[in-house]
This record gives sequence, structure tokens and C-alpha cells, in this order.
Amino acid sequence: MGARSKARKRALDILFESEVRGVDPVSTLAERLVQADPEVPEYAVTLVEGVAGHRERIDELLRTYTADWPLERMPAVDRNLLRLATYELLWCPDVPDAVVLDEAVRLATALSTDQSPAFVNGLLARLLQLKPSLRV
Repeated sequence: MGARSKARKRALDILFESEVRGVDPVSTLAERLVQADPEVPEYAVTLVEGVAGHRERIDELLRTYTADWPLERMPAVDRNLLRLATYELLWCPDVPDAVVLDEAVRLATALSTDQSPAFVNGLLARLLQLKPSLRV
């Protein structure tokens, strides 16, 4: 597993933990940086801070394009994975779009339900299709 793949997984862990605990992801990130066990890669810090900073717009986009499946009804892993991937897709121009989709599907396959990889792929593919018209 590459360095950025590990960082994505670590960022997802922090986002998920924050939601379960009902605390701000940046606070959880700060705690994990102090503990450093396991280490929090620099790219994971970028991802968690980015998701936290753009959370309102990210959730707005997810709600808009998942009208038949409300954000609140999604498994927490899927919801946070989609937030992470949406951030990367729209605010990280140095990351190829195909990598964002592949990594998100890989994480969904490893960590969520049997239906999650197809759902994650479909929603992210739709956002990718609309990417030029989305205001970020």
C-alpha cells in the first residue's frame, strides 16, 4: 500500500472516529497527532483539515446527488469516505480523478457493506461528470 493510500485510510479513521464520538475532526486529529500511534501522515492531516474546512459544501453536494439515499441514512463509513473522496476530487488538483475513485472504491470494499463499492463509485462518477460545473 502506497503512502497516500495509507494516509487516506488514516484520514478516514479520524473522520469516522470524530463522527462516532460527536467531536470536531480537527480536535480528533490534534489528539492523534500527539499520540502518534499509529502515525498520522502529513497527507492525512491535509485531508482531515480539508474535509473539515469544506464540510458544508461537501455535504450539500452529497445531499444533492444522493436524493434517494439521504446522507444521514448512509453507513458512517460510506458517508465519511464520500466526504474524503469529494474533497480530494474537487479541491486536490494534483490527485488524478481516477486515483480518487479507485482509492475510494478500494476503501469501501475493504471497510463497508457489499453494496458500498458500487454506490461510492456511482456517486463519485456523477460528481466527476459534473466537476467542471460545480462551484467549489
